[in-house]
Amino acid sequence: MILSASDAATPVIDALKDDTPKTSVAGSRTNGELSGGAIRIRGARVHNLRNIDVDLPRNQLVVITGVSGSGKSSLAFDTLLAEGQRQYVDSLSVYARQFFQQRARPDVDRIEGLQPAVAIDQSQGSHSPRSTVGTITEVHDYLRLLYARAGEMACPECGEAITQQTPGEIEQAVASLPVDSRAMLLAPLVRGRKGKHSDVVETARKAGFVRLRIDGLTYPIEDLPELTAQKLHDIEAVVDRVVLREGIETRLAESVRLAIKHGDGVVRVVFQTPEAKAAATSNGDGANGAAAYNAESGWEERLFNTRYACPTCKVGVAEVEPRTFSFNSPYGACPECDGMGVVEAFDPDLVLPDLSRSLVGGAVAPWRTASDAGKKKRLAVVAPLLAALKVTDDTPLADWPRGGVQKLLTGDGKEFPGLLLLLEQERLATTREASRDRLDAFRDAIVCPDCEGTRLRPEGRACRIAGKRIFDVGAMPIADSAPWFAGLLAAGEFDDDRLPIAEPLVREIHRRLEFLEKAGVGYLTLDRSAHTLSGGELQRVRLATGVGSGLVGVMYLLDEPSIGLHPRDNDRLLEAIRDLRRQGNTVIVVEHDEAVIRAADWVIDIGPGAGARGGYLVAEGTPDQIAACPESVTGRYLSGAERIATPTQRRITTKSNGKAVAACPAPMLALRGATLHNLRGDDFELPLGKLVCVAGVSGSGKTSLVVGTLARALARQLNGAGAKPGPHTALEGLEHLDRFVAIDQSPIGRSPRSNAATYTGAFDEVRKLLAKTKLSRQRGYKPSRFSFNVKGGRCEECQGQGQRKIEMNFLPDLYVTCDACRGARFNRATLAVRYKGLTVADMLSRPIEEVLPLFVDAPSIDAPLEALAAVGLGYLSLGQPANTLSGGEAQRVKLAAELGGAGKGGVPARTLYLLDEPTTGLHADDVRRLLGVLGRLVDAGATVLVIEHHLDVMRQADWIVDLGPDGGAGGGRIVAAGTPEHVAAKGPGPTSEWLRRALEA
Repeated sequence: MILSASDAATPVIDALKDDTPKTSVAGSRTNGELSGGAIRIRGARVHNLRNIDVDLPRNQLVVITGVSGSGKSSLAFDTLLAEGQRQYVDSLSVYARQFFQQRARPDVDRIEGLQPAVAIDQSQGSHSPRSTVGTITEVHDYLRLLYARAGEMACPECGEAITQQTPGEIEQAVASLPVDSRAMLLAPLVRGRKGKHSDVVETARKAGFVRLRIDGLTYPIEDLPELTAQKLHDIEAVVDRVVLREGIETRLAESVRLAIKHGDGVVRVVFQTPEAKAAATSNGDGANGAAAYNAESGWEERLFNTRYACPTCKVGVAEVEPRTFSFNSPYGACPECDGMGVVEAFDPDLVLPDLSRSLVGGAVAPWRTASDAGKKKRLAVVAPLLAALKVTDDTPLADWPRGGVQKLLTGDGKEFPGLLLLLEQERLATTREASRDRLDAFRDAIVCPDCEGTRLRPEGRACRIAGKRIFDVGAMPIADSAPWFAGLLAAGEFDDDRLPIAEPLVREIHRRLEFLEKAGVGYLTLDRSAHTLSGGELQRVRLATGVGSGLVGVMYLLDEPSIGLHPRDNDRLLEAIRDLRRQGNTVIVVEHDEAVIRAADWVIDIGPGAGARGGYLVAEGTPDQIAACPESVTGRYLSGAERIATPTQRRITTKSNGKAVAACPAPMLALRGATLHNLRGDDFELPLGKLVCVAGVSGSGKTSLVVGTLARALARQLNGAGAKPGPHTALEGLEHLDRFVAIDQSPIGRSPRSNAATYTGAFDEVRKLLAKTKLSRQRGYKPSRFSFNVKGGRCEECQGQGQRKIEMNFLPDLYVTCDACRGARFNRATLAVRYKGLTVADMLSRPIEEVLPLFVDAPSIDAPLEALAAVGLGYLSLGQPANTLSGGEAQRVKLAAELGGAGKGGVPARTLYLLDEPTTGLHADDVRRLLGVLGRLVDAGATVLVIEHHLDVMRQADWIVDLGPDGGAGGGRIVAAGTPEHVAAKGPGPTSEWLRRALEA
């Protein structure tokens, strides 16, 4: 029976009881009947859940908490969400079901009162760089419609306001082409629409047209190709084909008017001048005898519009549509970069990394590996430029005249084409894969020179509202764009014709931006790529979208929405979550943050430990009831019975200089002049051999500074690889470091064949040990015999998986234990070999802490396993698949690999470890254990750099660097640096205020 946590708590009402025997640990039950009904879970056994019963009140904020690996996600996502999704799919027809991924029923007796489920988790979803904050929240869709219907169009060439062209002006523009030019007048009928368009073709035939141009090729109307209904098509009627000379004015005027009539005011003129005809590289024949009037055959195109045209340039612009502003549509995307905003090209910084060198001294990095003859040939190509600049090939590039290096890269417009073009030609000409790979190392994603990173065609870049173009709005922080939209209507930016269209769109955009700001992501911009967002940021963006959707009666499941959020911003996040609840929804949050737990209406504590030690319902009730439960680890931290103590002595002693940035006597690593994104160029200095924490409010520039600039620079300098770092002037102190390692919470392997033992290298040594046994030597077994990844020793019936997959029609695939090996993964001959009485299958199935005593005499095995136990993973089985580990567990496996000497270099001394928000997914008790591991690394001589908001981590740090004082444009400054006590006392930002409270608690 589950016991009460306090005298005030009473057992659950009889109606909610189940007589089936269940396993539980003493905890708290609800104080009376659950108001508003409940979601009743009976007999949940998914993963490590121990046949638990739990009731979750509906239309309330419910927090599920517990130590890492205790079974929180198994209950929330693998049970509740999985069953909700399965019930939805099962409600569809058999025909519709085949288009969905079939989901197995979770291992649970029954779930009653389940509402439609919506998960807002940390998964990245689409990793496409085309996805942005604006597209995820659908704000960009509203923006496209607003600019298409209420924007003021300007000429892409000169910026003049677009006006209508008259038929006479169109005639004059065509007649002004060179004499003897050939021209074809087209009337657009279909532009970028899917379908076979047989009705359009039939209408054109009845109108008397004898030729149509379809997707750039001209066909006789009686011999048209069959169109694919799923593809986009352009169809234009050929109104007339003329040779421009005197005496055709009347014919030209009639043809223009006819084209305007059938083209709905739009005329396309395809022409070829006599000079272009002479220089044509193609005869203009397309496939199947169709005529291809394209650039290769010397033809050009001009668009005229009786509605949109520039009075100065006489350039016509197609009618603006929402897709004109879409970088995901071929009609709006920049053709040079295909709407990506960047192009893959040779990076000048990689081609000329050191301007202190001369050309013969290796200034051009891609030429350094060339033969002497190759270098001589290349220098001969550069000789005209050297002569023009009056320098020699042994003059350092830094001493060249102003503009000389730029001419070296892009050419002088005369004899020398430029290094970048030469390298592109060399890459295209080479047929050797190795040569292409060598040149690719000097390429990178650079801003598109055509659209300058805006992603759009010139037409989309020319439309304005209140002086701002759509990409200008996208580049504004949400906190700034929300008031800008609020002021549009008040300022009377729209005339009487556009106001009825613009008003509802502006109000909807403003409403969604307010939700985003309330969710704590006001520092983000709408054009920020989704794949650059952290899991917490992406989840809060989705949360704002969910609040804005207005759904009622839904069960929302959130996975640690407070990740990456500064304590200052917690209240705004909680208010957004409460908005979901007020709308009549049940909000279930998997969370460890104390502020979120205390704000909950109901708390479910799963534990008491992780893995095999977890899966029990430890306690449930209000936050106060959980705090009063001594059996709950969460409760003990809530009540203050347990806490992470502040160190009594720091590894750094500083003398107060009265400034917010303290002086430090330890050797320093200094990054100077970093200006990536919102960074303001402040010098970032961190003491080596210490635990250093970079803090600051969300959007203050922590990731830009540490990950985008410092980490990439260190990876290039120390590891010889990595992406291009953000702009900075200098990186000093590298002589104190030999190695850089980034440790994150990404999976250590996505295959069930990978596990903690293989990752740390322990299993390789176990296999060698088994190969040395007497029976193995007699039979000639090698270490590979004891691998489930290769043939020989593994069970071939299941190929070392231990289970077989049975494919089911209209049902999810069924996995059953292998009949041959009964889940052991190895064949009978391999299992005959034993070490201290255990087979290889026995070792893999037992907890690490249980097999650890077996290898006391084998240091190569004992060290990594001891490290795994030291980081709190002793409960894991030796062969537990890597794809079943949580993020926190995966991170601790990586730390154990370093502690056990499995990392490159063997010892952590003179190594800098970077951890980006390592407390993600960790309970307060796990944070305490993590801090102990980090302390061991520092004590061994390593430098540990963490980006973190967790106050317990800040209190344990030797040195804190605080960025701010705010997010977005208000951040990017180093506002304080020093020991926690120094930052708390001298720092001007919100971090100092919260840190001061934590130190005084």
